Formats: sequence, C-alpha cells, structure tokens
Amino acid sequence: MLVGTPSGDGFRVLDSFSRIVRLGEGLQATGRLNDAAMDRAIIALQACAARLVRRPVRGVRAVATEACRRATNGLAFLARVKQETGFDFGIISSREEAELALESCTPLLPCDGRRALLFDIGGGSTELAWVRLTNGRPDLIGYESLPVGVVTLSERWGDAGFDPGGFDAMVADVQDRLRPFERVHCIAHEIRDGGVRLLGTSGTVTTLAGVALNLERYRRPAVDGLELCRQDAADALSHLRAIGRDGLMLHPCVGPDRVEFVLPGCAVFAAITGLWPAPHVIVADRGLREGVLLRLMRADRLRQGRRRDHCRT
Repeated sequence: MLVGTPSGDGFRVLDSFSRIVRLGEGLQATGRLNDAAMDRAIIALQACAARLVRRPVRGVRAVATEACRRATNGLAFLARVKQETGFDFGIISSREEAELALESCTPLLPCDGRRALLFDIGGGSTELAWVRLTNGRPDLIGYESLPVGVVTLSERWGDAGFDPGGFDAMVADVQDRLRPFERVHCIAHEIRDGGVRLLGTSGTVTTLAGVALNLERYRRPAVDGLELCRQDAADALSHLRAIGRDGLMLHPCVGPDRVEFVLPGCAVFAAITGLWPAPHVIVADRGLREGVLLRLMRADRLRQGRRRDHCRT
C-alpha cells in the first residue's frame, strides 16, 4: 500500500505498508490460490484497510497482477477480498503492469539514451518493457510477461537453487524463456551499438544494490536511481550465493522472510544481464504502486480542472 499527496511533478509519501504473503504459493502446481495464501493476503489487506480509515484519501485504486491473472479462483478470491476488506480490486493486464512500472521509473532514465529495457522481477512473473527514448520521453515498443518469478522458481527448484549446478540450471531455464523476446527485438545488437540502458525494479535488484554498497541496513535514498556497474552487480550476486541460507537469513538487506526468494531472483537477474550485457543497470526502488499513484493523482487533477471550468461557465 502506498498513500501520497501531490508534490511538484511527483508526490510525497504519507504512508506505506508492505508484507510478504506469497499469494501465488502452489499456483504453478494446482492452478489455484490455496487457502493459506489467501488467508495471509486477507490479513495483510485488513491491516491496509485499518490504516486507510485514519486518512481522508481522495481516491483509492487496488490492482491485482499475475497470481490472480493465472488462478482459476482469482476472481472468487477478489470477491472475498471486497466482502472482508472493502477493497474493490481489478486485475490488470501484463501490458498495463509494464506501463505502470515504466511511468514511475521514467524520471530515472537519462535523456541521452536511445532505448531502455525495464525489467520487474515479481513473485509470480517477470515483466519486460522495451522502450524507445525520444528526448527522455519513453514509448513502449515491446513488452512481455514471463511466468517465472521468485516464488515460482523457488517452488520449482527448492534447495537445488542453493547449489552451483542448480543455480546455473535456473539461469539457463530463464534465459531460454527470454530468447523469443530477444529474437523479436534484437536487444543484444542494440546494446552493442550503444545507447541502451537497463533499468531494474524489484526487491532482487535493490538487494543487490544494497549489498554492492555494503549497507549495514537498507536505505532507499542510497539505492533508488543508483547506476550499478556490471562488475559490482556480479560481485554482489556472487556474495549472496556464497553465504548460503544461514548467511542470507542474517544479512541486513535480506532477512529471514526472503531467504528462499533471493537466489531465484538473482537467477532471473543473471539471466537478463547475461543475455543483455549492458555496462550498467539503473536501480529503481519504485514500480507498480508508484505508477498507480501517479495515474490516480493525474486523473484527480483532470477532474478538479473540469470542475473549475464548469464553475466559470
């Protein structure tokens, strides 16, 4: 959850809340959301509803993504959510998910680039957005939603992902899924020609940035907008692989709740940066939520403008 108020071209955060609920747990095997996962999500959403009661918000938008897109009981779950929390969720398409992430990350893209590849490593999917840049303004020319994320990979590979051979196999599996997108858009060729920026938005990418910076605790201002060079990213990834499950549990940028998901996320990151080896990755600690909020505020400004125009006439 993210609550904000307009400030200049962006917004100021008034409140935020997040909790790992693993809504897509078991979805790959059954095609359904399981009861325990739905209960965890409901409890988290009830906490969000309790916080919103204390704030006079002008508008709310609630969106659901890959888990609810894929699950045969996704709509039934969202009906239960509305009944028990009051939130009226809409399931957005993979294209809109990519557009919302792009909207929030656009200010981090340089004005001198030709192209950008934005990637968002989620729980149930990884979103790709291939973008043309014209004077810093983005135009989405290709997008893809891969049905692999940190939860799905963790369930599929389990403990094998902690072994060198299993991790490499995970990377190879993800790269095989990326190749059709590469064949269509020839991104590797564009990178060789220069002027292509990679931008990553996800817990995986921000964790790698925190490790590369050797942060004693995670700090968003130090990470958001950082240009992480290829070697520093590789060193951070190698460090996370080397410290094992116990080390990940104690690491200040990981913690016990994310132990099972960090290396699957690193495998997706390694697959993307291996296939598309740009010199740097721009790190974004922003994404879907911020994009939703920006659109909400833009729509509210339009409504207020129409109301003022109506009053004048």
